[in-house]
Amino acid sequence: MTDTDTDLVLERTIDVPPQLVWRVWTDPTHLVKWFTPRPWKTVEATIDLRPGGAFDFVMESPEGERTPHHACYLEVVEGRRLVWTDALRAGFRPTSSGGLPFRFTAVLEIEPHASGTRYRATAMHASTADRAQHAALGFHEGWGAALDQLVEHARSL
Repeated sequence: MTDTDTDLVLERTIDVPPQLVWRVWTDPTHLVKWFTPRPWKTVEATIDLRPGGAFDFVMESPEGERTPHHACYLEVVEGRRLVWTDALRAGFRPTSSGGLPFRFTAVLEIEPHASGTRYRATAMHASTADRAQHAALGFHEGWGAALDQLVEHARSL
């Protein structure tokens, strides 16, 4: 269930099959090719696809500054759903630092649709202030641009 006070949602229907969406989300060799909105890029990714597994990546700015991000998968439903949080690192260990000034839990839902995939990404926050800050940092623009890049990359496979 979505909490409109604390959640941000990006939902679209894309013309990429669900299996391919899953593949480019869960294979680090593909994730680094689309995950970060240009002109930034993802230069490293570690994916241990299981509850408690690591979802770690390094983003690089156009100036070459690198920012590591550490997250932990909470739920993995093959081909359908990924849930992770940056409040934990691998092994469900609490984390004390991160790339953003707030923490969030992400829920990615992938559903077959007549024209491809119904794609829904939800970022859940602890407070309305955190939600507002994430929105102001460009959640919809950034996650939307990354989704466009995912589609572009998936079509090239």
